[in-house]
Amino acid sequence: NRKALGGKSINDYTATKETIYFFEDTLLPGTKVFLQRLLQESDTTKFLPRQIAESTPLTNGELSQILKKFSLKPESKSASYVKNTVKNCERPEMRGETKYCAASLETFVDSGVSILGKNIKLLSNEIGDETKNPSFKIGKGVRTVGGNEVVCHKMTYPHAVYLCHSIEGTEVYKVPLVSDDGTKVKAMAVCHKDTSAWSPNHIAFKILKVKPGTVPICHFLGRDTLVWVSN
Repeated sequence: NRKALGGKSINDYTATKETIYFFEDTLLPGTKVFLQRLLQESDTTKFLPRQIAESTPLTNGELSQILKKFSLKPESKSASYVKNTVKNCERPEMRGETKYCAASLETFVDSGVSILGKNIKLLSNEIGDETKNPSFKIGKGVRTVGGNEVVCHKMTYPHAVYLCHSIEGTEVYKVPLVSDDGTKVKAMAVCHKDTSAWSPNHIAFKILKVKPGTVPICHFLGRDTLVWVSN
């Protein structure tokens, strides 16, 4: 039998005991999860107008210009976040993946439409009352909300930048959670059905003690992550 989400097999690999990767068949009512990421302060940076955003592309070739634009010293912590964002935006696509970075609202919407078509809707984590307790239990009513999706991760950058990607064989779930203090949350989770293209060194395989392409692997999404799905 596989261990539940909050089981020792996962907690051993993270100092914060965050529930990171898990098996799809553990998305069951009563399963305990520890989700510090849902308590993180929301990133309030805004998109730039498209013309301004496109004037400085998110590429390594423009990196020195980007740092200069935001008055960042190359060795500063803020510069390291910028470099990481640029690196992720420039990395090659995996097999079965379509990827783009959006620094303007227009690009964010247009790229979602180009992948999924015009009949789409945007989903997010639904967090009502704030809680400081990261311990949750999965409630009743876990449901799938789409198999055609574009998941958009908000990157750390001086203005809003989302790294969006659609990966073949991915299922999106809306998961009702109840914290130990009674706070209710509807969290987004995704399950990747085919991990055969992932690096064998991916942390998920170490945490779950499985090999690439053997079983579906799931994870909860960060607080500021947004998901386009077909309507």
